[in-house]
Amino acid sequence: MASEIRVGVLTISDTASLDPVSDTSGPSLCRLLEAEPRYKVQIQACVPDDFKVIQRTVTAWCDELDLHLVVSTGGTGFGVRDCTPEAVLPLLDRQTPGISHLIFSKSIQITPFAALSRAVSGIRGQTFVLTFPGSPKAVKENFEAVAKILPHAIDLTRGGTGKKLHEKMQGGPRPSGTAAKDGEEKPRTDDKHEHGHGHGHGHGHGGHTCFHHSDREARSDASSLSLETPVSRRLRKSPYPLIPMDRALASVMDQVTPLPSVEKPVNEELIGAVLDEDVVAVEAVPGYRASVLDGYAVIDTDGPGEYPVTAVSIASAVSEGSSTKLLPGHIARITTGGALPEGATAVVMVEDTQLIKSSDDGSCEETVKILAKVRNGEAIREIGSDVQVGQTVLKKGQVISAVGGEIGVLASIGVHTVRVRQRPVVGFLSTGNEVVNHDNGQPLKMGQIRDSNRPTLIAATKAAGFDYLDLGIAPDSPEALESAVKSGLQKCDIVVTTGGVSMGEMDLLKPILEQKLGATIHFGRIMMKPGKPTTFATVPDPNGGAQPKLMFGLPGNPVSATVTFHLFVLPALRKLAGYEKYMWPSINAEVTHDVRLDERPEYQRAIVSVTPEGRIQVQSTDKNQMSSRMVTMLGANSLMVLPGRTAEMSGVTAGQKIECLLIGKLV
Repeated sequence: MASEIRVGVLTISDTASLDPVSDTSGPSLCRLLEAEPRYKVQIQACVPDDFKVIQRTVTAWCDELDLHLVVSTGGTGFGVRDCTPEAVLPLLDRQTPGISHLIFSKSIQITPFAALSRAVSGIRGQTFVLTFPGSPKAVKENFEAVAKILPHAIDLTRGGTGKKLHEKMQGGPRPSGTAAKDGEEKPRTDDKHEHGHGHGHGHGHGGHTCFHHSDREARSDASSLSLETPVSRRLRKSPYPLIPMDRALASVMDQVTPLPSVEKPVNEELIGAVLDEDVVAVEAVPGYRASVLDGYAVIDTDGPGEYPVTAVSIASAVSEGSSTKLLPGHIARITTGGALPEGATAVVMVEDTQLIKSSDDGSCEETVKILAKVRNGEAIREIGSDVQVGQTVLKKGQVISAVGGEIGVLASIGVHTVRVRQRPVVGFLSTGNEVVNHDNGQPLKMGQIRDSNRPTLIAATKAAGFDYLDLGIAPDSPEALESAVKSGLQKCDIVVTTGGVSMGEMDLLKPILEQKLGATIHFGRIMMKPGKPTTFATVPDPNGGAQPKLMFGLPGNPVSATVTFHLFVLPALRKLAGYEKYMWPSINAEVTHDVRLDERPEYQRAIVSVTPEGRIQVQSTDKNQMSSRMVTMLGANSLMVLPGRTAEMSGVTAGQKIECLLIGKLV
């Protein structure tokens, strides 16, 4: 069998098909699969609990994509809409009841609720099909139940003999001509299998790195060599596993816990904050019967005609009890927002009236003719017609936007303070002996570069509404870098460094994190372009807090730093701040030109626009998308999500639709 097992992961859920971000089982299953080196998730999708849609998808993945394994999650229960078994069973050429029983027997030992699952398994053509329940916990239990035998089952499904496995289980190859003993060919499920999955830890001095056994480059003793190791003995290959983007992002979000809440006054400083409580009106809006226009307060039953003007009401404070009562046959002049006199039932606009008589000096109206018939209540805002006392006007989790609506409502209902999530503080530190401040006013010396990373990331942070600290530039010295990082961790919730995370002699960040700061490095390389050496770690709070601090080591190339900041740091900031929707929005857009794919999944800087005809199109900002060329960020409002190159697909052609992550406004 080929070393790579191509897999399709299908989430079956009405909810997830409408909002893929809510899907937790599919991504959980992908992480379990990709923890093993042989599995490659070729395609992932969410479909509703629809019999025909499920059948079309599974059939296409088996027959057209020729996947080795199709695993679904969801729709196997007793719910009215649960139809996965009914949809999948007719598609199978052969059922595999032994595997279904193995999954059930393992699950029922954990929870009696396993009896409520109607999962099935079997073979269609040369594709093995498994149906799992819809919860991440059940997915993990089901996968672990078959993990040891699954590669062997797939090998047999694809026409293999399983000879190597059998020989391994019997202690080596059988001598030529030796007959097999009864039962010798049957593999036992309790034997260790070379494709079992697990999780290991490599330990540095005071810290550690998490990695999976599937990562061939992971070392069993430590993830980084001592800082004192001479150049001649430095590693020539990174000890950090190269993990897929979705696994890296999930690793970050697993470590982010929203900050606690605080009481804040209602003012412009609330912009960007997330409410941590429902807000209830303590005052009605309006608090009195008010006119919505300039005109005359009338009694609607009086009808058109000439009337004396007996009162004037303008928009101003009125002492309690001082309001004039309007009698039949009289009218009162009133301005927009003015309080209606007692007895008034409608307002006639100025344009529907005619002045008949004024005072001798012309300063006052005495008689006005009403020309129009009005209805009871016309042009009047009744008490509480906008907001009533006790009404919930803002919900917990709502973001106070810069548009001003939330601030305006809060100011109008008598609420003076609200409880919001603390706003995280992020610190930015550039590293490198060659890096100088962009505004130092001095000409560059040979080998120096101006720091564009800090200004860029600080600007993006400010635009997103978060607080920041400029931590300056640290030289390539273990002592200086350790001191700068430690100082940043004491003041900030997140520290972001740029540079020093690759394989160069002066790339010191990872060993300092592990050996000096007791950090846990969750990943040190990602299968992506740009940003391959991006590093994420959690560090014990130097102030003694229970929650660890978050640490991002971004690459030094300006584009790599900017792209990975948008992909990882901003979503982490939003989740820290309490945002319910913290991931970047995406849109499918039509590519205006051919795009050549890289071997790694790529995030190209691009411009998404809407044509006069309403078509959504995207084009790269520049053909040369090197990670050092900051000009490729000019005008970019999106990142075009390009898959890695395969034998079947080497590029994207003009007119094809591609996913784009929106990091700016549409043009």
